Amino acid sequence: MAKWAYDLSEALLAESLPDRWAHSQRVYAQALTLVPALGVNAELLAAAAIAHDVGYATDAVDTGQHMIDGARYLRDVVGADPRLCGIVAFHTSSPWEAAELGLSDALREFGPAEPELVDAITYCDLTSSPTGQLVDPGRRLVEVLDRYGPDHVVFRAVSAARPELLSRVERVQQRRAEAQQESVS
Repeated sequence: MAKWAYDLSEALLAESLPDRWAHSQRVYAQALTLVPALGVNAELLAAAAIAHDVGYATDAVDTGQHMIDGARYLRDVVGADPRLCGIVAFHTSSPWEAAELGLSDALREFGPAEPELVDAITYCDLTSSPTGQLVDPGRRLVEVLDRYGPDHVVFRAVSAARPELLSRVERVQQRRAEAQQESVS
C-alpha cells in the first residue's frame, strides 16, 4: 500500500507542487520512524503520510479543503482503502477547518478516524516543514499562522486546534519512547 501511495502522490505533486512533494516526502520519512510504535498499522500510516496532501493537486481540488479533497480523490478516483482515506481526511487541523468552512458533513463521510493514527499523522505533519526539513512542532504551527495571517480560515482553525495538535504530538512522542524502551528491555 505504501509503494502504491508513494507513486500516486509523486505523480500528482512532484512536478506541479515540488515544495508540497518535498514536505510529503519528509512526512513519509517521519512515519517510518514510528514503525516500532505502530506495529501492524505502520504501513497504513506510511501510505497516509505520503498521500496526506494530494488534495492540493489540481486533479483533486473540489471543496477547497485539501484534507477532504484528498480523501475524496483517494476514495472516488483511485478506490483507496477507507482507513487510508479517513486518516487523510482527518489529518492535523482538518475538523477545525471543516467547521470554519461549513464542511463538517463532508468530513463525516470519512469518520470517525482512528485516534492513534490521526495523532501519528499529525505528529509527522507538524515535524515537517513546508519544504521538507525537520522542524519543531511549535515552530511549525507558528510558521503556519504567520504564512496565512489572522483573516484566513487556516489561521483561525490552527489557532483553535493548537492545544489539541500539540497534545497529539506529545502522545506520539510518549508512544514512541515507550516502544523504544520495550525494544531495549
